[in-house]
Amino acid sequence: MTKHRLTRRSFLKATAAGATVVGFPLPLRAQPKTFKIGVIHPVTGALAEPGQACRLGAQMAADAINAAGGIKAKGGVKLELIVGDTQTKPENGRVEAERVVNRGTRMLMGSFDSGSTNAMASLAQQRRVPLLIDIAAADPITANVAKSVKEGQQKVQYVYRNFPTGSSFGRKAVQYFNEIFKEANASPKRVVLMYCNDLFGQNQARGFQAAHRAANPSWEVVEAIPWPEPPSDLATEVSKAKAAKPDVIAPITRPASALLLFPEIRKQRIELMGIVGPGSPGLYEAGQLAALKEDLEYVLTSVPWANFKNPKTNAVAEEYRKRSGGKTFDTNSGYSYDGMFVIADILERAVSLEDPDAIVDAMKTTNFSGGLMQYAGPVVFNELGDNPNAIPTMIQILSQKPVAVWPREAALQKFVFPRPKA
Repeated sequence: MTKHRLTRRSFLKATAAGATVVGFPLPLRAQPKTFKIGVIHPVTGALAEPGQACRLGAQMAADAINAAGGIKAKGGVKLELIVGDTQTKPENGRVEAERVVNRGTRMLMGSFDSGSTNAMASLAQQRRVPLLIDIAAADPITANVAKSVKEGQQKVQYVYRNFPTGSSFGRKAVQYFNEIFKEANASPKRVVLMYCNDLFGQNQARGFQAAHRAANPSWEVVEAIPWPEPPSDLATEVSKAKAAKPDVIAPITRPASALLLFPEIRKQRIELMGIVGPGSPGLYEAGQLAALKEDLEYVLTSVPWANFKNPKTNAVAEEYRKRSGGKTFDTNSGYSYDGMFVIADILERAVSLEDPDAIVDAMKTTNFSGGLMQYAGPVVFNELGDNPNAIPTMIQILSQKPVAVWPREAALQKFVFPRPKA
């Protein structure tokens, strides 16, 4: 009887032909490829708290998308986030975008503050890497790119935004001011606008003032007072506001400036009907609430906010609370979470994931209605690359918690205006 010995050559020939040899496992099947997305926010520096919220929101969304099977139309491709940190320095938007693109990212998302986002946008156009702005309000970021494409200076617009612009913030703020004053049967006459003098603050202030002029309401903006961002002291600016005898102070702040502004308003004992913000961070983050306590009580501000009447939002918010150490699912975490799902929707529909222009074609036809934030309709992009259905909600700090109070369809609680006297 002839004995057959399994040689290395015969083993390789057998396995190559697909044979199974006892004791030798078959090679593993190739795992789905990943699609790298550069996610850039200010996770250190003065804007670290909202930037960290953005990063966690984006990571939670990517985890959920991957757990549900990845990009199904592309064979289950998984999302891989390559994160970046602007360190709250506007110039680092471009530096970090270039770094992550050099690591193979084929899309970008970011970056919270308008200065760094504007820097990212220039890199996105130069390197032909589609950028979805999850948070940043300054109108020129998208408008300038759209203009250059329209005039033939650039061929394709790679920059799109799912967030309200400064001008849309202004229009909604004036509308909400009017509605709240009317609902409260209150008649404030004198409003003092105070704002951080950076790209974001300037754009927000211009948007609010332009909307006020167009609406011509019964109240007047009697003073507009900027401060350098970040400020070292706001006593002079608050003193100037006090001298204008305001019924309402309308602040546009950053988190660092909020920590100085509100204690100074209390210290100078300004008699006010209320503080109503036209739209800015620095008024609702956990760190601000813990530091400012009663100084934020009854403050109203118009900001993009989560739709907590949606059961899915509440489930995600509970997961976020656990993963963040008890923080609220808010503007920052919410828009970054939605941004990642918008990207997943784009990738599902794109003809190719290798061609940036194919991704842009899919971006242009976006009609996404699965977001967790308050929108006026599905996420769509207009001729400027902006989402006209991205709208703010008026929230109020009540018992040291941010609560949606206006418009009625978004409200979870009745607002308090005028605020009680001390």
